[in-house]
Amino acid sequence: MKDIFENEMKLEFISRSSNEAFARVTVAAFAAQLDPTIEELSDIKTAVSEAVTNCIIHGYENKQGIVKIVGHLKENEIILEISDTGKGIENINMAKEPLYTTKPNLERSGMGFTIMESFMDTMEIESIVGLGTKITMSKKIKPKIEKEDEDFQMITKD
Repeated sequence: MKDIFENEMKLEFISRSSNEAFARVTVAAFAAQLDPTIEELSDIKTAVSEAVTNCIIHGYENKQGIVKIVGHLKENEIILEISDTGKGIENINMAKEPLYTTKPNLERSGMGFTIMESFMDTMEIESIVGLGTKITMSKKIKPKIEKEDEDFQMITKD
């Protein structure tokens, strides 16, 4: 049975680095419906930026292709699927290793997957060589009541 989502968005754009900011801002506007904190929103934007950049730099290399983002809102959670139909990843475990990069000539740190994992609650990678890669990430947004309780506890500790 298919999940029932409160809201859903789909976005497709050409794999140009100039579209990375467009993707980040669009996802942030969609996520804003959950009323995230600035920190939560920043985490989501950073993870999206890393995933989209991977599609452009590694998935399509010097070719043009389409990057797709599908976003779902479910209760207090955002679920994002970011995919390309590029070259795929030969060894996902190796690609997830911090500082591993297939582009040492570029000013890249090889920390993309590590950043995505640390800024989101979940991250899964599916990839088939020659067919492309899909990254699925999710993040739960704390309800307002929990945020207010945390703020109150911080104030009363002082």
